[in-house]
Amino acid sequence: MNITVKTFPELDINELYEILQLRSEVFVVEQDCVYQDIDGKDQKALHIIGKKEGKVIAYTRCFNAGDYFEKSSIGRVVVEDSQRKFKYGHDIMKASIEAIQNKYQTYIIKVSAQVYLTKFYNSHGFFQVGEGYLEDGIHHIAMVKQ
Repeated sequence: MNITVKTFPELDINELYEILQLRSEVFVVEQDCVYQDIDGKDQKALHIIGKKEGKVIAYTRCFNAGDYFEKSSIGRVVVEDSQRKFKYGHDIMKASIEAIQNKYQTYIIKVSAQVYLTKFYNSHGFFQVGEGYLEDGIHHIAMVKQ
């Protein structure tokens, strides 16, 4: 998998379409969750894109402190279903953490994690903060890496 980091203006239209398609495929269809994915925040985000054979198969979006949460953050962490067996989620998370550290000069990062992925985020240095909550009908927990 090849990983690139881009700002919103650097995305080309086909790349943006593939990103939105992947996010919809996983978060809306696979997880059966009707929510407003296109939320007006992509324009502020740093986009971490994993491609294999020219196709977007993994993705995250990252924010500077204050652009989404009080702390810098990583969200929309997604890997195409057929590609998860290759552990690309770990690669895209490592790249996302590095991108935040390099671009925003901070090591404090927040994620709003789906509860079943707590161990995944723990393996990247994130720890639970506070109590769990429902977000779009799915159990989540705030996690922070310092």
